[in-house]
Amino acid sequence: METKSIKRSRRHLRIKKRFNPATLRLVVFRSLNHIYGQVVDDTTRKTLVSASDVVGNSKGTKTERAMSVGKELGKKAIEAGISICVFDRAGYKYHGRVKALCEGAREAGLKL
Repeated sequence: METKSIKRSRRHLRIKKRFNPATLRLVVFRSLNHIYGQVVDDTTRKTLVSASDVVGNSKGTKTERAMSVGKELGKKAIEAGISICVFDRAGYKYHGRVKALCEGAREAGLKL
């Protein structure tokens, strides 16, 4: 019997195959209490920009914190000269906190 995490990792690989490795990815990781986002360059295998709600963004509901993480990530990406990337939801449904993070990044000016 497969666990939820194994199913999610399979979905993530299936989704990731569709992306062009030359484009930057905004990757989301959602734990039980926190949410993390990072912009990754697959050609150099480096994280260019990252943000999370672990430090500093601990006020409000989880969805509100995810929105603020998305805004912070978008601001950092624009400052680093990144304006366009693809959204990698990492096997999660585009709903709730994952959707809030993506919308926050769009509000900050990042094109996804």
